Amino acid sequence: MSKITPCLWFGSEAEEAAGFYVSLLPDSRIENIQRSAADYPHGKAGQVIVVEFTLAGQRFMAINGGIRMEYTNAVSFVIDCVDQAEIDRLWGAILAHGGKTEQCGWIRDRYGLAWQIVPNALPKYLGGPDRAGAQRAMQAMLGMVKLDIEGLKRAYQGKPAT
Repeated sequence: MSKITPCLWFGSEAEEAAGFYVSLLPDSRIENIQRSAADYPHGKAGQVIVVEFTLAGQRFMAINGGIRMEYTNAVSFVIDCVDQAEIDRLWGAILAHGGKTEQCGWIRDRYGLAWQIVPNALPKYLGGPDRAGAQRAMQAMLGMVKLDIEGLKRAYQGKPAT
């Protein structure tokens, strides 16, 4: 068990957000929901205060703080995808539930949290031994919203886009 557990702050949507997040990835589940035993400054007795969950094997907490705090890109979650199908599935799920696309494989979920949906092959194209190929792959990535593995590969190899 890790000594460090990231804690996400929500106004009142901690349980809803945790439920959505665990639906995205295997080895994910809600572990515990803590409810208030009495009225408290931001709610009534019985309301959810803390949700403990596991997301792809990593422990998290979500807390209902009563007011919404805005997330920034200073912290984001990277999902390392094995293929384009996984990228497409995750991208579609986040977008379908109120997400907003950004650039270079970044997407923001309906709660404002930033995610990077990236292929595990990305380092091979951006940091490969062919420096000119890596530069072409970087330029291709900068022009993408959702990352396209085949497009990155073609750019790295110096082949025209299809």
